[in-house]
Amino acid sequence: MRAPLLMLIAAYAVSILGLVVIPGVDEDGLPRQLGFFHAFYIITYTATTTGFGELPGPFSDAQRLWITISLYISVIAWLYAIGALITMLRDSALRQLISQNRFAGQVRRLNDSFHIICGYGDTGSVVVKSMIDNKLAVVVIERDQERLNELMLENLPVHVPALCGDASLPGNLIMAGLKQPYCCGILALCRDDQVNLKIAITGRLLNPGIKVVSRAQTHDTEDNLASFGTDAIINPFDTFADRLALALHSPDMHMIYEWLKALPGTPLPERLNPPHGTWVLCGYGRFGKAVQHSLELERLSTVIIENDPEKTQAPKNVIVGRGTEAVTLKAARIEKAVGIVVGTDDDANNLSIIMTARELNPKLFLVARQNERDNDALFEAARLDLVMQRSRVLSRQILALIAVPLLSDFLALARKQNKEWAQGLIDYLRPVLGGVAPDLWTVTVTKEESPAVEEWLESGKKFSLLHLLQDPYDREQRFQCLPLLLQRGKDRQLLPSEDLEIQVGDGILFCGRHGIAARQFRTLHNRQIIHYLVTGETLPEGIVWRRFVARKN
Repeated sequence: MRAPLLMLIAAYAVSILGLVVIPGVDEDGLPRQLGFFHAFYIITYTATTTGFGELPGPFSDAQRLWITISLYISVIAWLYAIGALITMLRDSALRQLISQNRFAGQVRRLNDSFHIICGYGDTGSVVVKSMIDNKLAVVVIERDQERLNELMLENLPVHVPALCGDASLPGNLIMAGLKQPYCCGILALCRDDQVNLKIAITGRLLNPGIKVVSRAQTHDTEDNLASFGTDAIINPFDTFADRLALALHSPDMHMIYEWLKALPGTPLPERLNPPHGTWVLCGYGRFGKAVQHSLELERLSTVIIENDPEKTQAPKNVIVGRGTEAVTLKAARIEKAVGIVVGTDDDANNLSIIMTARELNPKLFLVARQNERDNDALFEAARLDLVMQRSRVLSRQILALIAVPLLSDFLALARKQNKEWAQGLIDYLRPVLGGVAPDLWTVTVTKEESPAVEEWLESGKKFSLLHLLQDPYDREQRFQCLPLLLQRGKDRQLLPSEDLEIQVGDGILFCGRHGIAARQFRTLHNRQIIHYLVTGETLPEGIVWRRFVARKN
């Protein structure tokens, strides 16, 4: 805008100066000079083509000639300036600069804990929505503007600051609030492992105190991320394969996993009973290798179908082919198999293989990989026993790590228990949950999160876990919830008993029906409720009533 502005200033200056120098004539025929103020006033309404006549009096012919020249000069200058302004406003670099400044301002105004989510693809979009539903603030960085447009069109209850840019650049991460005190975590969810690796390194170096979570698609990337202390590394292929192996080993334990990681309020998932025997694997890429490894740990035999065995380094006894043809599946003896896992990177081929395999063996246990979330309707119509969708696997794992950190500890300890323990927990949870996936929440006994309980304990009084399970308005009524885990220092205790005395610093993982956490919140913040729950006595509320009771006693 420098040249247009200079031209506009020059046009005004010459026009004003000309009017000041050129003499006019007053009513008596005497020469009259215009001052700079009157000249500026006249040029202003002339240049803008408004026109108010000849003021303060009639002009001389010389003045009228100069006004005519000034009109053309100023209009041309204005057209040039306005055209340059419109061109500038349409410039992508300027729009990017304005967008960055707006984004930086929104991030600076955040006054609560937030996480930076790098990548708004299938996984990122699910994670953002889930975290917003759990009242967790997020900031998004995505290099594809079309993806950000989808975010803007989402009907989210709160505004999500979003930046179109490369998340691997440290400057963009700093702009997203990486160094701000309210930033508590960074999630690297891009499809490129190298980008995720750089994001994780940047987060660890620039803000060592935050939690760094990254997805990884290869074991080499996992090892690299682990080498500098990444807090959580999630490989969707290994995670799914591990869950399949768990369902084969202990269907009840797998059901506990599914119940606790299901979306709150949705129907509880049914028990999964994958059969034991020979399984056919179509596709021997990263997903196929992970599934084969898990099946081998369960001592199950597998037959592999792979179209490019040299590229994937498949075993020598592999069946060469895509699996979409009946002849290939017959060569793998599909009629003798108990299950099939289809894991190519093409959804159409995966569905084709499933349909062909079902015709050849209707009793097969069907597992397929879904690559694109847009194909949800197709995979639902295929009536599969189990579907592996990366975004769903990653989002559930990430949400458990971020929203309910103690859940991972509980599941790790629970997995070490026997099948009878798992069956007993299911029998206990079923009536408590009422057929609906539970809410999960953590109670931490600190001054910030549980001030009334902390004050009660610091005064030397006792407070048991039972009191957190009682209704704050009727201690005879019990909440429909269950304490799953007690964390006390480095110790972890599964399914703590109700008579356990709580201590300052304890962390307790609960699962229960919707709304109980909010009612329990009142207990944690109200000393009078705690007194009632412990003693059964109701303390008077209000200064006047308390004084009246004190005098009476």
